[in-house]
Amino acid sequence: MSQENNELEPRWYVVHTYSGYENKVKTDLEKTVKNRELEEYFFEIVVPMEEQIEIKNDGKKKVNLKKVFPGYVLVKMIVTEATWYIVRNTRGVTGFVGSGTDPIPLTEDEIRQMGFEVPTLKFDYSVGDPVKITGGSFDGFIGTVQEINKDKNKVKVSISMFGRETPVEVDFSQIGKIN
Repeated sequence: MSQENNELEPRWYVVHTYSGYENKVKTDLEKTVKNRELEEYFFEIVVPMEEQIEIKNDGKKKVNLKKVFPGYVLVKMIVTEATWYIVRNTRGVTGFVGSGTDPIPLTEDEIRQMGFEVPTLKFDYSVGDPVKITGGSFDGFIGTVQEINKDKNKVKVSISMFGRETPVEVDFSQIGKIN
């Protein structure tokens, strides 16, 4: 990986596997994540399946689950050197789909086309509201909402740092009301 990904936002990535290894990769990766206590970096590991109805010679219907993308596993994760290494070195994984060593996250449109919901977070703050940052690098800071970007689920908050007002961008999920 050429640089450490400082964007600590989970994104969907496509992992290429040996054909037939998709479920094993999913299971092994889940075990590794649990053993190394990296649950805060891995959110979902999915082998997309769809029901296929087969009609037998005797007229009976049989429902089979079929892999939608044979040879691929979808992983919603935060990419860091460590998480990249763990996925890359899981038995059966041939690599991330992307260019060279940098995995490329799926776009929201691609995620929707695959039938995944792109959650829109409920956000009931307005510009000028006082808020407390509850996660990330600025955890515990108190500030004022400057800008709201609903498309990206981000908010710009002005905080006081080193004696001056500094705008920082955080996820909707990383702020809370001041009681």
